[in-house]
Amino acid sequence: MSEGQKVFRVKGGRPLQGVIRPEGNKNEALPLLAASLLTKEPVVLENVPDIEDVRQMIGIIQHLGAQVTSLEGKPGHIRIHTPETPGSDIPADLSTLLRGSVTLAGPLLARTGRVFLPRPGGDRIGRRRLDTHILALQSLGAKVQIFPDGFELTADRLVGADIWLDEASVTGTENALCAAAYAEGETIIRHAASEPHVQGLCRLLVSMGVSIDGIGSNILRIRSNGPLKGAEHRVSPDYLEVGSFISLAAVTGGEVLIEDADLPNLRMIRQVFSRLGIETRPEGDALRVPGDQNLEIISDMGGAVPHIDDAPWPGFPADMTSVILVTATQCNGTVLIHEKMFESRLFFVDRLISMGAKIVLCDPHRAVVMGPSPLSGAVVSSPDIRAGMAMLIAALCAQGESTIQNIGQIDRGFARIDERLLKLGARIERIDA
Repeated sequence: MSEGQKVFRVKGGRPLQGVIRPEGNKNEALPLLAASLLTKEPVVLENVPDIEDVRQMIGIIQHLGAQVTSLEGKPGHIRIHTPETPGSDIPADLSTLLRGSVTLAGPLLARTGRVFLPRPGGDRIGRRRLDTHILALQSLGAKVQIFPDGFELTADRLVGADIWLDEASVTGTENALCAAAYAEGETIIRHAASEPHVQGLCRLLVSMGVSIDGIGSNILRIRSNGPLKGAEHRVSPDYLEVGSFISLAAVTGGEVLIEDADLPNLRMIRQVFSRLGIETRPEGDALRVPGDQNLEIISDMGGAVPHIDDAPWPGFPADMTSVILVTATQCNGTVLIHEKMFESRLFFVDRLISMGAKIVLCDPHRAVVMGPSPLSGAVVSSPDIRAGMAMLIAALCAQGESTIQNIGQIDRGFARIDERLLKLGARIERIDA
C-alpha cells in the first residue's frame, strides 16, 4: 500500500438514524458528459455527482477541447461548451482508469468522423466485451481497425440503419444513440438497453433537437433534425445509492428516510428487499426504511430455497448484487444469489467469510447465503465500487472495528460517503493507511 493512501476505520454495531439524499446517477452522468461533445453550443448539467469517475471523465473531455466550468452558487451544476471540433484521440492514461470512457466513441465519431478508443479500464469484475459497440457503429457506416492498444473508427458519413444489438448493452446502446443523432435518415435500435440512465441520455438528446420514439422500451427510433443545439438536463437520483441506503438501515437496525428516492425506478429493488423481510414505505418522493425489520428470508412456493438473480432492466440490477448478498447474511434463512453477467463479481465473498458470514461460493456466478451470521470486524479491501460499498455495509453492522483498504474504489461511485454516513450516526473515519 503506497504512502499517503487512505483507509476507512469503521466501528460497527450502531443503528443508523436520520435523513439522507442520493447523489446523481453516475451511470447517467458519464454518457451525458460524452454526449455534450455533440454540439457547438453549451450544455448545462444539474445534479452531477462529485465523484472520482466524473472527475476523470471531465478531465478527458477537457483534454479533447471541451470547456468545463462549475456554475457559481449551484453545487452539482456544470456547463460544458465545445465550440470547436474536439480532438479524436482519447488519452490512454485517463481512459484506462475509467470504463465509462467508452461512451465517447459514438459522440466523437459523429462529430469528427474519427475516434481512437484505447481499451477502457474500470472495475475488474470480469470480461466486458466491446463487440456490441463496434458492430452497432459499423451498421451506421463506421470502418474499424483493431490495434493492440485500442480501436480506430472512421466514417465519412453516418447513415441511419435498422440495428439489432447482439446484447442489451447499456453503453453499447448509448454509443449507438449518439452516433444515430448525427446519421442521415432514421435509425432503429432493437434489443436496446432501457435502464434509467439510458432514458436520461435519450431525454438530453431530445432536448438537443433529436427525435426519439420508444424511450424506456427495447426498440428506439432515432431521427436527426440537423445540427444539435445546447440544452439543460438534470441527472436523475442514483437508484443504486438508494438501494445501498436501504441495506445500511436494515442491517444496522436503524430507521432512515431517503429523500428524492426516484420511486418509479425502485420497483424491482424494493421487491427483492421485501423477499429478505425488509419493508420500505413511500412518503411523497421519499422512501422510509423503518426500524425493527423482520429480516426473514421468504421461501419460494412449496418451501423451496429462494433465488435472486440479476437481469437487464427492468430486472434486478447487476450492480446491486454485492449489496443484496451482504444484506442476506443478516437475514434469517437461506437464499441463492445468481450473478449472471460478470464472472468475477462474487469473488469478494471471501472477505465476508473472514468476517463470519456463512456463504458457499458454488461457482463464479452463484453463492448460497445462510443467515443470520454475526459479523466481526476485520481488515478487508474494496475490489470494486459495488463490492466496496458491500464491505462498508458489512463493517457498519459488524461488532468491533474494521479497516477497509483501497477506498478509492468506493470514492469512484459514492461522493463523500463517510461524511454523509457520519450524519446518520455511523462511526467511520478516513485515515492514513
